[in-house]
Amino acid sequence: MTDALSVEDLLHEINYAEEAPLRIYLGAAPGVGKTYRMLQDGNALRNRGVDVVVGYIEPHDRKDTVDQIKNLEIIPPRRIEYKGVVLQELDVDAVIARKPKLVLVDELAHTNAEGSRHEKRYEDIEDLLAAGIAVFSTCNVQHLESVHDMVERMTGVKVQERVPDTFFALAREMIIVDVTPDELQERMRQGKIYP
Repeated sequence: MTDALSVEDLLHEINYAEEAPLRIYLGAAPGVGKTYRMLQDGNALRNRGVDVVVGYIEPHDRKDTVDQIKNLEIIPPRRIEYKGVVLQELDVDAVIARKPKLVLVDELAHTNAEGSRHEKRYEDIEDLLAAGIAVFSTCNVQHLESVHDMVERMTGVKVQERVPDTFFALAREMIIVDVTPDELQERMRQGKIYP
């Protein structure tokens, strides 16, 4: 695996690539810091003059993650009522209308609420890329279609939200985000992953 692109290389990719680049932050488990790292990188690019917006972030009430969002423009989520509950989804049309250089979109494997433009968030991201907007997104490894059977065998959990491996071929770059098991357990104890 090669090193992550430098900020300078990212600037060049976002500003001059023929196709809008996709960067995926891939983690082994929830709470390893994928969203935080994506936001850090988005802020670094914003500080270098790139037009960066938040398309959708799921901060899970994690203070450190929320703090990373503060200086970024947020495209308001689309509100969809489903079975009496109002859900928030990525507003693809609003992002395309705003036409930033880069949009940050959390939870690549997410299944959208009924009434959304597409069934899956990765399909929304395909539309953003086709519109010439660079995308940074996040995903846990268990959501890759090709590892579904292995994850189910090892954990007994049938992962419902999956992304076809072919989608990952669109990525210009994948950043592996991980922490030690001890650090992950400590984050859990401190309520930094789930309350």
